[in-house]
Amino acid sequence: MKTIIILADGASDEPIAELGGKTPLQAAKTPYIDLLASKGKSGLLDTIPAGFKPGSEIANLSVMGYDVPKVFEGRGSLEAASMGIDILPGEMAMRCNLICVENEKIKNHSAGHISNEEAKELILFLDKHLNDGKVSFYPGVSYRHLLKLKGGVKQLDCTAPHDVPGTPFRDALIKPTTPEANETADYLNELILKSQELLKDHPVNLKRIAVGKDPANSIWPWSPGYRPEMQTLQELFGIKSGSVISAVDLIMGIGKYAGLKLIHVEGATGLYDTNYEGKAQAAIEALKKDDFVYLHIEASDEAGHEGDYTLKTKTIEYLDQRVVKTIYEATKEWNEPITIAILPDHPTPCNIKT
Repeated sequence: MKTIIILADGASDEPIAELGGKTPLQAAKTPYIDLLASKGKSGLLDTIPAGFKPGSEIANLSVMGYDVPKVFEGRGSLEAASMGIDILPGEMAMRCNLICVENEKIKNHSAGHISNEEAKELILFLDKHLNDGKVSFYPGVSYRHLLKLKGGVKQLDCTAPHDVPGTPFRDALIKPTTPEANETADYLNELILKSQELLKDHPVNLKRIAVGKDPANSIWPWSPGYRPEMQTLQELFGIKSGSVISAVDLIMGIGKYAGLKLIHVEGATGLYDTNYEGKAQAAIEALKKDDFVYLHIEASDEAGHEGDYTLKTKTIEYLDQRVVKTIYEATKEWNEPITIAILPDHPTPCNIKT
């Protein structure tokens, strides 16, 4: 029996008055998801263990079957694995967003969905000017990057920037949760302030402002951790071979630690314009060889963060017509039966954008 999990990131939501009291999932036209639901089994899955904040890192580890309290070491260390960056003993990794700050408040967590090329130039610029032998910066995708710190203490209260749009950034700065973490918190907060001075007049940002785009005028490090100790899915569940398909470093990093092959699809952006058909076709090809495929689609989560219920509904319809339909039609006559599981990992409600 082969299995594919189609993960619609952040697709669940709250009822929305403008959608007639329905959620985007209820309002969306999803004939193929409905077909599979009518033929299969439906249920509820709690993906966030007690004591953890809802987020893709926690939820996707849960969906893959991991005991999150035992293995979780922060988002940064997982993303580092996808980027091919080793986290050595004594080093701490953190997700490092490029964000937009306006009038001392966090305007958005994504710097207006800055392009890969613009972001890479800014991150390399910051590494050149802020790398003191203790900290280093690595470019990732769009607004999602990596900070690595030698000797960092992870006992920190960090705020995810997508949780606090409109908040004065100084109110959301990093706070130590133990006395041993005081120095680390102070150092990271100083990096944030230094980044703002360096980025405010950078040519990339001046060009973005000139055409009405949000500047990437601050870094925002969060989700600290060390190198995780994780068994592979083969060790846990006897899965002989598997693959993961995503445009998001976090998911690919989880997949790497899980022992899955990483499949990169051209045109996969992690946004609404992603290459849905390319990802579906890559999943079909992987299923021909592997026992297990984890296909992650980020678009609905980003629409939720934007608070755009119309766009979120559309991304769910794209998922149905351009991913689920393609995979179902391609595999329904295969001699070997295929288990197709479709689910979100967590809600990203449009009304709160997180």
